[in-house]
Amino acid sequence: MDTKRRTLLASAIRLAALGALPVGVARAAAPTFTSDPFTLGVASGFPEPGAVVLWTRLAPEPLAPGGGMPAEAIAVDWELADDDRFRRPRRRGRVYATSDWAHSVHVEVTGLDPARDYWYRFRAGDAGSPVGRTRTSPAPDAANAALKVAVACCQHYESGHYAAYRAMLGDDLDLVVHVGDYIYENRGVARVRSHDATEAYTLDDYRWRYALYKSDPSLQAAHAALPWLLTPDDHEVDNDYAADRSEERDPPELFLARRAAAYQAYYEHLPLPRRMVPFGPYARYYTRRRLGTLADIHVLDGRQFRAAHACGMGRVAPCPDLFSAERSMLGAEQERWLEQSLGESSARWNLIAQQTVFANMDQMPGPDVGYWSDGWSGYPAARRRLTRFIAERRPANPVILSGDVHAFLVNDVHAEPGDAGSPIVAAELVTTSISSPAPAQSVLDTWKAENGNVHLARSDYRGYTRLTVSRDTLVADLVAVDDVRLADSRTHVLASFAVDAGRPGVVS
Repeated sequence: MDTKRRTLLASAIRLAALGALPVGVARAAAPTFTSDPFTLGVASGFPEPGAVVLWTRLAPEPLAPGGGMPAEAIAVDWELADDDRFRRPRRRGRVYATSDWAHSVHVEVTGLDPARDYWYRFRAGDAGSPVGRTRTSPAPDAANAALKVAVACCQHYESGHYAAYRAMLGDDLDLVVHVGDYIYENRGVARVRSHDATEAYTLDDYRWRYALYKSDPSLQAAHAALPWLLTPDDHEVDNDYAADRSEERDPPELFLARRAAAYQAYYEHLPLPRRMVPFGPYARYYTRRRLGTLADIHVLDGRQFRAAHACGMGRVAPCPDLFSAERSMLGAEQERWLEQSLGESSARWNLIAQQTVFANMDQMPGPDVGYWSDGWSGYPAARRRLTRFIAERRPANPVILSGDVHAFLVNDVHAEPGDAGSPIVAAELVTTSISSPAPAQSVLDTWKAENGNVHLARSDYRGYTRLTVSRDTLVADLVAVDDVRLADSRTHVLASFAVDAGRPGVVS
């Protein structure tokens, strides 16, 4: 049996631990906890009209090996109600949290009503969790008139506090969309707060990193208050990785073992549906959520299936390999899926949530050109296939939601990227980081000067992007944190931009 088949078989066996009690696994009877096992809070995600995923993890000592839990499977009762006092319970059940999956719990609740709030909680033994609030999505045929979404990414723990999440609590949001870098596997410069861990390689390493990040009270509060959609970028595994190639160019079989550990920890700590459970180093992260007739959100995975970087790493001058037609950012199967998903959409708006800057971005001042090889400018043939599809098939009002560069960028996307004379086919809104450090503003000034499709480029603030979507207009507020060094920092709207239905691109 080859290595890949052994990996998939082992993962399939471990999959039995998700929700049902595996045969032969010891069961603890109604444990009594000496400290709170719900230290990492609760969360919900991936809402549908009649369903939502609920999450928690038992970890009385979250930074200790195994979270301070015994090896036994622990019964966890869950309850979802129509009201925050649970006087009108709607659904309840029991699942088992096992050590194979870090005693995490993923409950896919069904049979709910569309477009309404619910409250949920968990109980294990004598301990009860905090109460979370979630919201189902509108029915596919609902003529919903409004939608409010926050787009977030890049939350380096050492670089700052998560005041941006605290601010989201007052925005009356329907959904948080996270486009990657939920954790950082490496050890950066401790600018605001620090930890003693080195770079993550093993499953325990990644589990520890998630437990640290999820100990932040503002992050916990945002998870408890709102449903999330998430997709990973590079730092959930390794900086700038591409498929089976690590930043350090480790042998592929070695890196895939590391990727398997990272993908498992990602699943263990977030409200992901069972469809996204990893099988070794493989997982299905791309998906679509329909939000009534107003919007479809197409969520992409720009890491797992991409071709290797061309011309080197970082900012590169073009070389012949850069333009190879075979190179893909998404992989052939995901490219076909995205075209089908966009092609069959009947929604008023098509929001494409993905990781890296999509629009053409020449980062070299003067007559020479230079592209960041890790973004879509490093995969021009793949980008051209998508922009041409959008130009020809005309899915309604496409808006690309991106992250990665720790700066606010507001871009027009042309049918032929780099050709300002070709038609504008979409708008791109790049959100800044929650806390991760950014390049100097002078660098962003250069980008804006070199690229006429860029309406705004600001790296001087951390924060998030708040979208207010109506039938006729999408308004993007760039919400900036005043001082990322303060956990309770105030925020302000740095700038606002609009996209009008029926008119591709950004209204200046």
